[in-house]
Amino acid sequence: MEKQRLDKIIASTGKWSRREAKELIRQGRVLVDGVPARSAEERADPETAAVTVNGEVLEYRRYTWVMLNKPAGCLSATEDGRGQTVLDLLPADLRRQELFPVGRLDKDTEGLLLLTNEGGLAHALLSPKRHVDKVYYTRVTGRLTEADCQAFAGGLTLADGLVCLPAGLEILSAGEESEAYVTLREGKFHQVKRMLACLGKPVAYLERIRMGPLALDRDLPRGAFRFLTENELEELRRFDNPTKNVKSSPKT
Repeated sequence: MEKQRLDKIIASTGKWSRREAKELIRQGRVLVDGVPARSAEERADPETAAVTVNGEVLEYRRYTWVMLNKPAGCLSATEDGRGQTVLDLLPADLRRQELFPVGRLDKDTEGLLLLTNEGGLAHALLSPKRHVDKVYYTRVTGRLTEADCQAFAGGLTLADGLVCLPAGLEILSAGEESEAYVTLREGKFHQVKRMLACLGKPVAYLERIRMGPLALDRDLPRGAFRFLTENELEELRRFDNPTKNVKSSPKT
């Protein structure tokens, strides 16, 4: 990997700003391969050099990917004066890494949300040309029917003229309140809610449980996060390199 400035390598961890990194170096508290760093401008390969701060070995990440189990009432934004955002759920060191949500979930929608600072791959996942499947669990008011499933499969045209691509509707239970899985290959504004409302079945609850090859980690409490594993990242990178051989995706 190309060598980078030492203060940039230290700041990439999110634990210190570049100004703080320069002060740490000035105080002699930064070692590179066991040798005290001379200046912030000193360059090193972050993937091969052993950089320590106060005796702690830095774990360098070129990019950061986080899986968040989004709670209701939280905005999918980096900042918003109207209320709490998903970044407010992260510790300070991650908030310094310029993470952003990969797509959006409505304020009252829960479940799987990815956050990253890797713009290229995030764009690939969101590109309309890629048609990345997004799967939701929903509860609606009213009885879902096979006719509703066929309407989804044929592609709905909403009252306001919005044309929706064919989508999946799998009924889990049907009654005065019904449960279902909805699979979309696009992500238009309030789309799941608008499609079901068009059929006279307003959404009472909505949770995203899958995005592309990644399923929501059911061991992750609501409002909590974890870093993606190397295997999960390999699955995602297929969208930048579709011919790459990857392991089969996890089941929901």
